[in-house]
Amino acid sequence: MFQKFLNLSRLQKRVVSISADVVALTFALWAAFSLRFEQSLWMPTRDQAILSGLTVVISVAVFVRLGLYRAVVRYLSDRAFLTVVGGTVISAVALILLGYWLEVAVPRSVPIIYAALAFIFVAGSRMGVRMLVMHPGRRNKQPVAIIGAGETGLQLCQALEQGTEYRPVAFISFLKANHRALINGVPVYDIGHVEKAVRKHRVKRLLLALDAGSSVDRKRLLKQLEPLAVPVQTVPSMAELISGNKRINDIRDLEIEDLLGREPVRPDNAQISEGLFGKSVMVTGAGGSIGSELCRQIIRHKPRILVLFEISEFALYSIERELRSINAIEGLGVKIHPLLGSVVHRRRSEAAMRAFAVDTVYHAAAYKHVPLVEHNVIEGVQNNVFGTWHTAEAAIAAGVERFVLVSTDKAVRPTNVMGATKRLAELVLQALAHRQSGTVFSMVRFGNVLGSSGSVVPLFRDQIRDGGPVTVTHPDIIRYFMTIPEASQLVLQAGSMGQGGEVFVLDMGEPVKIVDLARKIIRLMGLEEKTEEKPDGDIEIVFSGLRPGEKLFEELLIGNNPQGTAHPRIMMAREISLSWPELQKILEGLGRASQAFDCEAAVELLKEAQTGYVPNGSLSDLVWSNAETCAEAHSSTPKVVSFN
Repeated sequence: MFQKFLNLSRLQKRVVSISADVVALTFALWAAFSLRFEQSLWMPTRDQAILSGLTVVISVAVFVRLGLYRAVVRYLSDRAFLTVVGGTVISAVALILLGYWLEVAVPRSVPIIYAALAFIFVAGSRMGVRMLVMHPGRRNKQPVAIIGAGETGLQLCQALEQGTEYRPVAFISFLKANHRALINGVPVYDIGHVEKAVRKHRVKRLLLALDAGSSVDRKRLLKQLEPLAVPVQTVPSMAELISGNKRINDIRDLEIEDLLGREPVRPDNAQISEGLFGKSVMVTGAGGSIGSELCRQIIRHKPRILVLFEISEFALYSIERELRSINAIEGLGVKIHPLLGSVVHRRRSEAAMRAFAVDTVYHAAAYKHVPLVEHNVIEGVQNNVFGTWHTAEAAIAAGVERFVLVSTDKAVRPTNVMGATKRLAELVLQALAHRQSGTVFSMVRFGNVLGSSGSVVPLFRDQIRDGGPVTVTHPDIIRYFMTIPEASQLVLQAGSMGQGGEVFVLDMGEPVKIVDLARKIIRLMGLEEKTEEKPDGDIEIVFSGLRPGEKLFEELLIGNNPQGTAHPRIMMAREISLSWPELQKILEGLGRASQAFDCEAAVELLKEAQTGYVPNGSLSDLVWSNAETCAEAHSSTPKVVSFN
């Protein structure tokens, strides 16, 4: 029967609602007079019946005018109940006025009793229908607990109650005074009782809904939530909600900032803006992980022109479309120019810089994946070394004011070709900084970037969702980590601080053990590690062995005496540099080796270039190795003499 009512058309439901309200208001009037006259079988006179009929008609007309019958019952909001309050008050006033005009005796207490009863019947009927409609859905929803009992938590609770996936069963508060309180009908527990709340309400998911500017120690909080073996997720940031890009109930995995476990570096926005506002800025590798984030941050400092230089057509298309959207929505008025091109081509780079009168270049174009560069030595040398050199020479020729290189901690005492090429790129810029004074060159060195292409965090999550195992190269491998926005902010900060030839590094705190990071992600996704002690666990961690060129730990400094800067978390490395004539000889030798595709000669030159390069394995370039194998096989194959 109830299901038939739900299947009625919208017009039929409105007719039913109006009919129900007519009956409810008529009964409320009769009950009000009966209570006032203390007569259980009170019968109205003719005049009282007319008065009651007119009051009901006017009341329904008022409800129609106020839009009560347009509201969908299952999604009734506070505004709908305020409409009922307003309608019943007007209805009571109409009763008084009609009684006066029709000269019908209406005791003073009757309108008050009537208004109260009318509100109870009209609002209560809708509340009852809403509960009947929503109750089956609530049983099918997944029970969740909301971490945070502030405004964000309340908004999330209200949004989830209207949805179809999750049912809030508990709030977890950081104020002991809130313990055992009720918010929106949901019980509140102190953070110290989170385990009890999870067990009691059979919570299947924990949702972080911390207010912006909250002083909660996220690292400590996540450490407390890890043992619960319940998936921990978060809601969008306030900035995403304000911009309209996300909704409060867009649940997602924990932010990588939460996994980082340290306070991010705060940039000096005033200093950065001074170097970008109204300027012409070029970003090479604009479609990459770091390059694209640089573009997102640069555009908000309102440069006059932003030139996107990228070799990948799809990557360039994607970042251009995103930046044009930001530009239009925020009304920034930045001219965006997408350019396809390779940094190896000096004349293309110089032509672009001259055409748009570029003031600052952020050089993020590089091959950075260690095993891939080990397998493609010559391409790594060409892109990372010659690409940097040619782009820098183009910047000098085009009169660019500042040139900032995005470097890596793998450039410190490198054990792989990628690190050696990035260290040589640093030496190139240092030599160019001493050779001339027109362009200010500086370098920014930082550790692994969480969430970038090739980052372990999305890889671990994908492996966990696939049922495992999670692959870690070595049980003792450690890395420094930072987020993409943080790395980009550091690059912009260094670009504004550089005076010429400096290598800036970030005080990144303590390094992170990769296997510990993997275990944390497993636990925060609500699963348990499978070990010999726990054979019934969900996800196994497998150690696959170090990859070609990979080392157990990374460093940010070659020396041990870094120099401080105006920024408390940014240091300046004191390291050796080469003169331009010395470096030119190395570059000429590398050029000849590259043209001849002589990988062995290229690797030897990288060793001799004072990069500190000490390979931890044999040469593993795929083409070089296979060419040698084929040559050996060809030379050992006996010749077949034909007598035809």
